[in-house]
Amino acid sequence: MFNLAIDSKLRGCDVVAIRVEDVAAGGYTADRATVRQKKTGRPVRFELSKQTRLAVDDYPKGHRGKRSGEFLFTGHRGPARSMTTRQYARLVSEWIGSVGLDPRLFETHSLRRTKATLIYRRTGNLRAVQLLVGHRSRTRKSG
Repeated sequence: MFNLAIDSKLRGCDVVAIRVEDVAAGGYTADRATVRQKKTGRPVRFELSKQTRLAVDDYPKGHRGKRSGEFLFTGHRGPARSMTTRQYARLVSEWIGSVGLDPRLFETHSLRRTKATLIYRRTGNLRAVQLLVGHRSRTRKSG
């Protein structure tokens, strides 16, 4: 889940809403995926690293045995419902703590920014990073 969140650069509400066919159509985890953002309604396309594809394939509740249309990440509310953003936030906090970092300093949005930050450091291209995370250009109208 965390690998997918980092690769996709999606908001938490979009990560928990990922469905099997978004990343594993035909039973195989894809190299690329497209997800429509809840906030903007626009599709975002992203690449899945080899490490992420392996993690999705190995995920205990992963896409194997699930049908198209089902959520990839289900929570306590049952298999027909996605994990809540609160459950996701708790998992991120636990994971951050398990690697020795202070969970109070990181949140789900930290995962969204991770890959974008690395890309910006390598390229220095802010506009490319904005496009990768789904930000539109803001043109101001004079008036």
